[in-house]
Amino acid sequence: MTRGQPCSATGWPPLAKERALRRAAREAEAAKLRAKRARTVARRQRRRAVVAKLRPKQRRTGRLFARRSRGERAGIVVITIVLLALVWFLVDDPGLKIVLTLLTVLCLPALVIVALGRRT
Repeated sequence: MTRGQPCSATGWPPLAKERALRRAAREAEAAKLRAKRARTVARRQRRRAVVAKLRPKQRRTGRLFARRSRGERAGIVVITIVLLALVWFLVDDPGLKIVLTLLTVLCLPALVIVALGRRT
């Protein structure tokens, strides 16, 4: 009687072992990739947390001055005070001082919109 290799339901036994070895190698490689990705994600999250701590907090401007930045508002106030100071120091007639002051205060919003308008 000759002895041959026994058959199995999944194929020849050497072929099944070879497939199992290749699957184990693939799974080991996939596990390495997953670990590398996990380290990358963890490093990215730590970096973002550090950057978030270092970055200054966003301040709310409030509803009243939401359209202008702090620098723009300061510029508007400074220019207005300088203009009014020039009127009050350089003009001699008191009536003209009052008229120019009222004109400055009334025209200021229109000048601000024209000068600092957001629309193009």
